[in-house]
Amino acid sequence: MTENILEMRSITKTFPGVKALVDVSLTVERGEIHAICGENGAGKSTLMKVLSGIYPHGTYDGEIIFEGQELNLKNIRDSEHLGIVIIHQELALSPHLSIAENIFLNNEIKSKGLIDWNKTNLEAQKLLAKVGLSEDPNTPVNRIGVGKQQLVEIAKAVSKKVKLLILDEPTAALNDADSEHLLDLLRQFKSQGMTCIIISHKLNEIAAIADKTTIIRDGHVIETLQMQGVALDQERIIKGMVGREMNNRYPARDPKVGAEVFRIEDWTVHHPDDISRVVVDRANLHVNAGEIVGLAGIMGAGRTELARSVFGHSWGAKISGNVFVNGKPANVKNVRSAIDSGIAYSTEDRKRFGLNLIDDIKRNISLASLEKFVKRGLVNDNEEYKVASEYRDSMNIKAPSPNSIVGKLSGGNQQKVVLSQWINVNPEILILDEPTRGIDVGAKYEIYTIIQRLASEGKAVLVISSELPELIGICDRIYAIAEGVITGEVARKDFSPELLMQYMTKAKEDSNV
Repeated sequence: MTENILEMRSITKTFPGVKALVDVSLTVERGEIHAICGENGAGKSTLMKVLSGIYPHGTYDGEIIFEGQELNLKNIRDSEHLGIVIIHQELALSPHLSIAENIFLNNEIKSKGLIDWNKTNLEAQKLLAKVGLSEDPNTPVNRIGVGKQQLVEIAKAVSKKVKLLILDEPTAALNDADSEHLLDLLRQFKSQGMTCIIISHKLNEIAAIADKTTIIRDGHVIETLQMQGVALDQERIIKGMVGREMNNRYPARDPKVGAEVFRIEDWTVHHPDDISRVVVDRANLHVNAGEIVGLAGIMGAGRTELARSVFGHSWGAKISGNVFVNGKPANVKNVRSAIDSGIAYSTEDRKRFGLNLIDDIKRNISLASLEKFVKRGLVNDNEEYKVASEYRDSMNIKAPSPNSIVGKLSGGNQQKVVLSQWINVNPEILILDEPTRGIDVGAKYEIYTIIQRLASEGKAVLVISSELPELIGICDRIYAIAEGVITGEVARKDFSPELLMQYMTKAKEDSNV
């Protein structure tokens, strides 16, 4: 008979005015990979914060049984001491410390009261080997990619003798190769007897790796599905998540494409920390009015670097080339001049670069166009509130009022605030970098609808995404980029994942586009 390592019984968690979890029960067997699905704000992360002691015993109703013992956790250190380790979607690494220092942060290896650096680096090397990472333990974390940082987080968890590993959206920021490596690692851990709980919106990954999937909606458990050995339609999971059928994940589109709005010619960008390294190499692309154009490429291909460099040289060095808006040369020497030229850029990292999480909705929406709200040197709060209220309604931002703090909103609603901020600038060209990263399938559909609405109003829209199905589902044309070079341009009638992947993996010396 299979042994349960975890039972969460009738968990109810209430915040002021909101029941985040209502009588939630969850059972996890030892050695299984258990997925948890649900829309943003459904209660998934809240449940895991209860389990890991972030919300301590006494702040919720119900009980947690781990390895046959009832838990009364006071903090996260209590859960880690028992072998329950959580890795959050936003990685908790210190960028300027080394890999080894991050792995053993607050868990240092000491000898006679001092850190034993030789043993620290040796043990770090062993842990890195376990997760398939060959980096030097002395390498600063900010010099390795996001995929490798995720592996450092897992090595850090393994150092704590983890029995139950909780991963919150572990592949949200990873490319396909890094995601597959991570899933293989979880399979390896499973074979060694480790238990994993994974929160993910990527249903194909869940289908590939999970033994069971629990669906949560509006703080309630809807059902738990057996995944292995059963042919499960992803639509079944989606219906459980959103409470309705979603036969088409992308809105129907009838594009009305007009004249050219945006053009980049011979755009070249060098890396700011290594001037000899060309990150974007003589890129050329254009977007017309009413058109949604995609930019596809594997991580590190130069997609975001291209977008940020065009948006007021906010990234890069030795930038050259030309940008045109409505046929006229655009001044993009700094962010302010880029905005004034009609260019808006919605960042891939909304929490770090896109929003002030401790401020309210109305101030976040007005940030990029604050001059509109200034009269006689003072910000007109009433006008800010009025405009934010209009966006809250038109964008379906789920919040009590425009005065709600943005950091307390779900990921999908935060993304709508970011979009509102840039739509309010009234740009000619809107560059959307990973506009649906880390949000659920229902919220994605709403974002797609908003993007289509902008195009129907005559805006030119450039979408960067790591998800090929997303680009194929919403775009009219797609450019592919590899090693900083635009390697191909594909019309909608010719869309296929295979063709796009060919262009996305094309070597620079083979490209003549």
